[in-house]
Amino acid sequence: MDINIPELSLVVLVGASGSGKSTFARKHFRPTEVLSSDFFRGLVSDDENDQSVSADAFELLNAVAQKRLARRRLTVIDATNVQTEARRPLVQLARRFHCLPVAIA
Repeated sequence: MDINIPELSLVVLVGASGSGKSTFARKHFRPTEVLSSDFFRGLVSDDENDQSVSADAFELLNAVAQKRLARRRLTVIDATNVQTEARRPLVQLARRFHCLPVAIA
C-alpha cells in the first residue's frame, strides 16, 4: 500500500478499538510521530485501558500535538476518533497550525 501524505499534516486514525490503527501506525509512521491515546492513559495511570483517566490523557496528547505542530512536525493521532465531535477539535488544531488535516479510516 502506498500512501502519500503531505509532510506537514495532522493525521487522524479513525476506527473502532482493535481495528488495527496502532499496527497501521507502527508500519507507516515513525514512533515519534504517533501520539496514542492508550500510551497517554498509561502515562497518567499506569494502565492503558483505564478509561477513567481519558480526559487527562487527551489533555496531554493535545498538548504534545500542539508542540509538534508548532515545530512543523508530522503528527499522527492514534485514537478511535469515530465520533465527529472527537475529530472536530483535531481539524481545528490542524487549521490553527496551518497544516493539512488527514483522516485514515
